[in-house]
Amino acid sequence: MGVFKDMVLKRAAAEQAGIFSGSNPSAYNSNDPIVLWIIQVIVIMAMTQLLATIFGRIRQPRVIAEIIGGVFLGPSVMGRIPGFQNAIFPVISLPMLTLTSNIGLVLFLFIIGMEIDGTVIKKNFKASAGISIAGLVIPLGLGAALGVGVYREFTDPSVNFGYFLLFTAVAVGITAFPVLCRILTELQLLDTTVGVVTLAAGVGNDVVGWILLALTVALVNASSGLVALWVLLTAVGYVFFLLYPVKWGYRWLARKTGSLEQGTPSTVMMTVTILLVFISAFFTDIIGIHPIFGGFLAGIIIPHTNGYGIALTEKIEDIVVILLLPLYFALSGLKTDLGLLNDGITWGYTILIIVVAFSAKFFACAAAAKVAGFNARESGAIGSLMSCKGLVELIVLNIGLDANILSTRTFSMFVVHAIILTFITTPLVLLFYPAKHRSRIVVEDLGSNIIASSDPSTESDEFTNKFALVLDQIDQLPAAMIVTRLLCPTITCTDSKAEISAPSLDEKSLPIIPYQASLPITPLPSPISLTLLRLIELSNRTSAVLKSHLAHTDPVVSVFKTFACLLGGGLKVLKLKVDIDVSPRDEFTAVIKDRVRENGTGMIVIPWASGSHSTDAEESEIPGVRNPFDSVFTSSESKDQIMSSVLYSEFIRNIFLTAPCDVSLFVDRGPSGTSTTSGVGPDSLLVLPFFGGPDDRLALKMLVKICAGHEDVRAIAVRVSRGTQDENEEEFDKKHAAEVFLHNTIAGADTVYGNLNTQTRLASDTADNLIWERYASSFAAERNPSLSSALSRITFETIQSSKPLHSVVDFFSGKQVQSTGRTVVAVLGRSRRMAVERLDGELRSIMSQRNAAMGSTVKKALGDVGAALVATGADASLLVVQTCVTSS
Repeated sequence: MGVFKDMVLKRAAAEQAGIFSGSNPSAYNSNDPIVLWIIQVIVIMAMTQLLATIFGRIRQPRVIAEIIGGVFLGPSVMGRIPGFQNAIFPVISLPMLTLTSNIGLVLFLFIIGMEIDGTVIKKNFKASAGISIAGLVIPLGLGAALGVGVYREFTDPSVNFGYFLLFTAVAVGITAFPVLCRILTELQLLDTTVGVVTLAAGVGNDVVGWILLALTVALVNASSGLVALWVLLTAVGYVFFLLYPVKWGYRWLARKTGSLEQGTPSTVMMTVTILLVFISAFFTDIIGIHPIFGGFLAGIIIPHTNGYGIALTEKIEDIVVILLLPLYFALSGLKTDLGLLNDGITWGYTILIIVVAFSAKFFACAAAAKVAGFNARESGAIGSLMSCKGLVELIVLNIGLDANILSTRTFSMFVVHAIILTFITTPLVLLFYPAKHRSRIVVEDLGSNIIASSDPSTESDEFTNKFALVLDQIDQLPAAMIVTRLLCPTITCTDSKAEISAPSLDEKSLPIIPYQASLPITPLPSPISLTLLRLIELSNRTSAVLKSHLAHTDPVVSVFKTFACLLGGGLKVLKLKVDIDVSPRDEFTAVIKDRVRENGTGMIVIPWASGSHSTDAEESEIPGVRNPFDSVFTSSESKDQIMSSVLYSEFIRNIFLTAPCDVSLFVDRGPSGTSTTSGVGPDSLLVLPFFGGPDDRLALKMLVKICAGHEDVRAIAVRVSRGTQDENEEEFDKKHAAEVFLHNTIAGADTVYGNLNTQTRLASDTADNLIWERYASSFAAERNPSLSSALSRITFETIQSSKPLHSVVDFFSGKQVQSTGRTVVAVLGRSRRMAVERLDGELRSIMSQRNAAMGSTVKKALGDVGAALVATGADASLLVVQTCVTSS
């Protein structure tokens, strides 16, 4: 007994020593298989990520990288390296890899089940039913016919002929729904008629395909026809059991725990969900159907209310998609041997499989789409999308290989066909259905008739009534609401007792008010037309695809729609149109540009909310919130906060640079420390420092427009000009007088404008004088009767100073502004296009005096005046405007 104990202790000590005792960590040890498993995982993940990065640049879905990565690691490529497969993927280690990959596959099919949205089929049943049926019946028939030739040429006669035809038919006829969802989302087709109909057809095709695959597996695993019948009947009964009592019980428990109300699963619900998935997989496996069907069925019953399904997906998707699922593709690659495709007949049949599989899907679905009323381009896009393969195809093939229905040669032939068809899907869709030919679906349309906007390419006297509000984060909602309140007119009559109760603004519906000589008649401001551009970031996560499917239930949109309905106290001061786009963040600017052109928008409005509440002990007594640019000016902020501000300012600068219309940026600095109001509102004080140039002229018109729409708003417009100039500043101006119209910096493209020539400077100066005279002269009210009330609430002043920017900063901190008790909004022109004065040198002087470290992105995003106000801590929110870049 003592000898045995000594042997055990010695063995344990040797194992603990590991590599220091000379053991090989890559050698498979059945008692400790995790070491080799970790090596395998590292190799697989590295290969997958490398290929995903490469193929992602040509807009290929991640599944392409996963499939090809598996083939590379198998005997086709790296397996030809002597000793590689025996060292990294020895046959004895594959059961462990198979177990973990199957766990990942079950969980992934659970996620796919959650992607199935029955409402999509219901809403588009008529258009999608024909496409789905045609995309199943014809490919299944041609797939079975193709199987006859493949069986006779490559399959052992001992294999059941009928089972083989079933597998080939399903392999040709099925559509990879997860890949289809990803492609539709990445190509921004989910808000088009083509995308919605294809998604609905794909759902129907996917469900029927899984049923056929389950039938095939049941038949293969059953020893007789009677056993197969029992398997199918049990499976049908289990489906109804899940869809009704289990689904009801799950929803009841989610409500009971508060998870459904909060939109995120609690620990109890996560435990119940995981148990449900694996118990379901266990049951479908023991009755003779693959466990993946159990996971898929469990996903179907998960509720999507309040984003619950999305939150559940976010909790499990990373470990599944990044770690476990690539293992399944690697296993498929290890079973694929392209070296067996070594003669003309094999390659001939491989090409035939590709041609038949693509043609059957493409022409059948395209013809059905054409009959349904789609044009040639749309029909071609639908046919291309429905022909994509991917993960589902590999699952079918692996089940067939494991059941000995497919040989390694035929398995490899079908893997090649899956790779090719998935690879060509995206290029074909872009060829048939480029962005300029797409027909988009309007998500929401509220309010009165559309109001025609002024031409943004010309400087007219009228200010636009058509706006596009950009929202990509929920934190921006307060700032978005504030700036919308400022832009929306308060529809009132001069007589405070008279009210308009009709939603229409037709002349017939206006109340008849007797003329009173003592009261000036103020015309009713026109309601504005606002397009809410809700931008949702598309990432590589499955939850992002789910979010795109459920974009119509987006809480940000719901809150803003409620706010829009309440705005104006029931009067229609706002026509709201909701436009939801799901796209990668680096494509946001292009999306905004396209939507603005489609809608004929006159001005883009970008809200930038204030940052989080101060956490510094010295500032804890101050109830205000910090400015979003504080992280750029102060060194106390973390690197993450600085990077966040820099990245967002770059996003704003790109909009300023590329927008085909006017742009305004509203920076909400939160409640003022001196004002008696809680924040910016219709009783605010607008302050405009007018230096001149197109942007300042636009800012002046915007200020007058806001005052005309709100009787409680007061404004101060200060025309600023330079007196005697310092020698250093004069030399700086001469040096940069010939600065180009646009130039690039290391940080990115910027909009910096120099004084082009004497003629343009004189023309701009003349335009400045005219617009100032139009609003500021003593006869302005007589010349503009419709603006008499607004102009009476605007104070016009002039400042002449050798340091105009210093004077503006002092003016904002002076008694005239701060003593009003109102929340201050600085209305600013962003850039210096064709302006007489340059402020670069003076801004540097201010920064030097304040000992402030200025980030270059701030000045480029806000312009000189805005950067000076933020850097000096001016107690004001900012409304920075820029005229259309292409207009001058």
